[in-house]
Amino acid sequence: MESKVSDITELSRVADELLSFAGNEKIFLLYGDMGAGKTTFIKTVCAQLGVQDMVSSPTFSIVNEYKATGGMVFHFDFYRLKDETEALDLGYEDYFYSGNYCFIEWPEKIPHLIPEHFIKVSIIAEDGDTRHIIASRQ
Repeated sequence: MESKVSDITELSRVADELLSFAGNEKIFLLYGDMGAGKTTFIKTVCAQLGVQDMVSSPTFSIVNEYKATGGMVFHFDFYRLKDETEALDLGYEDYFYSGNYCFIEWPEKIPHLIPEHFIKVSIIAEDGDTRHIIASRQ
């Protein structure tokens, strides 16, 4: 799946495309530079999943939990992790293997803990507000 957006209002369409592309897969790893729009995109996908809670970056809490239509959504931001031990201490397996949606920002910080199957989402900031969003099955 590949899409370019130049306006935030286009993210709803891309979020729908992503969820359709993912099918039954519920683990999403988001890659992109700081400020590329990972959290903004996750907010839009969460809205498509029926999340009514305030969706925000879990930079300091590491994980945020949201109620969605039909289950929970877990949103991780591993940017501040010093090593994978911190994710182990958090009990990441309980989240990743719960059968609920998991959106993981900065998965580079936990390379040995990533599940076998997931959707890789890369967000590339181009000129101005244009974002190139690429998703693939792994």
